[in-house]
Amino acid sequence: QVQLVESGGGLVQAGGSLRLSCIASIFRFSGRTMAWFRQAPGKQRDMDATITNTLDTNYADSVKGRFTISRDNAKHTLYLQMDTLKPEDTAVYYCNSGSGFSFPWGQGTQVTVSS
Repeated sequence: QVQLVESGGGLVQAGGSLRLSCIASIFRFSGRTMAWFRQAPGKQRDMDATITNTLDTNYADSVKGRFTISRDNAKHTLYLQMDTLKPEDTAVYYCNSGSGFSFPWGQGTQVTVSS
């Protein structure tokens, strides 16, 4: 059964850090491009970062230099290291395929950054 389970969110002050994890119970995880997305209240879901099966990474301009995406294929786990957090990073964060189609979305993990 396909399942994406995100964790690691929380409340942090501006300038702080969090590390998100996503356990992905999906077929051929190691061969897939994966991504982290965010959705703030009242806004669309946007892609923050992607990582390919060859570990090439790409970031939205808003997070470049602050966020780092990584993966552990043996653990079927995707990570997002979030540093120098800003109040505008407050959102629910999700992981999913980064290849243009989506697996069923997980519940996400809430990140709240206070000023």
